[in-house]
Amino acid sequence: MSSVGGGGGQRSARGGQSLAAKFVLTACAASVAETVTYPLDLTKTRLQIQGEAVCRHHRGGKTAKPYRGMIQTAAGIVKEEGLFKLWQGVTPAIYRHIVYSGVRMVAYEQLRDSVLRKDEDGYFPLWKAVIGGMLSGAIGQFFASPTDLVKIQMQMEGKRRLEGKAPRVHGVYHAFVKILSEGGIRGLWAGWIPNVQRAALVSLGDLTTYDTVKHFLLRNTALKDSSLCHGLSSICSGLVAATMGTPADVIKSRIMNQTRDKRGRGLLYTSTIDCLMQTIKREGLLSLYKGFLPTWTRMIRRITGLNSF
Repeated sequence: MSSVGGGGGQRSARGGQSLAAKFVLTACAASVAETVTYPLDLTKTRLQIQGEAVCRHHRGGKTAKPYRGMIQTAAGIVKEEGLFKLWQGVTPAIYRHIVYSGVRMVAYEQLRDSVLRKDEDGYFPLWKAVIGGMLSGAIGQFFASPTDLVKIQMQMEGKRRLEGKAPRVHGVYHAFVKILSEGGIRGLWAGWIPNVQRAALVSLGDLTTYDTVKHFLLRNTALKDSSLCHGLSSICSGLVAATMGTPADVIKSRIMNQTRDKRGRGLLYTSTIDCLMQTIKREGLLSLYKGFLPTWTRMIRRITGLNSF
């Protein structure tokens, strides 16, 4: 009996080491991927916010000419703010991916292997993948939401300066301190509801579609488990994930970016539903898909091997 118990302890230790190693490797890979593709994220956020700014300018009697499209937005940032401003806010973005990607990977694997479990033939059914993907994505994003809040606010600093507004934050540490002083611990999770919703939907589309398309191609075509198969699967999963998650991402960005009073309460939107209704009313239904192209582009990083899970 003692020998069995000892063997189990060794297996548990090895399992713990393996889990820790996967967390570290995933976090490192996610950090590299985030740094390389970060200009797309900054461009996406500017596109998601700019329609809101135009509405406010019109109400104030001013005119504003927004950028249109991913390329023009990125070019405008380089021209008006400088090349390296494309990476403004990359530090909290890396923090966010270290937390989110690691927690999501660990949670998904634990749900898949210990809770939901594969079938006897080793196949993981779609309905189980849906549940595991949504839960793991939601858990990871909840823990990472404060870093997303800081990232969004830092991404909009360059635009605020161009509009003649005073700087809101001066760095990652200052942003966290400012948010804590205005809204307390609860303030760090401003916008967490659409943020978690987005992560759950993206995880659902990404994890489930990728595996489903890959298995379909392997079983029904002459393709082998190669880079081409993974690339096609990644394109399809990215398209589904971006389609499902972009509306929640737009709402998340606007809630996180809005000006707040001394108590940390938003001055533009009172809730997720309020932001959704105002956005649709003022800018139309398609405004919920602002920033879709850079979002989709970032979601097909598997093609280059820069996957943040």
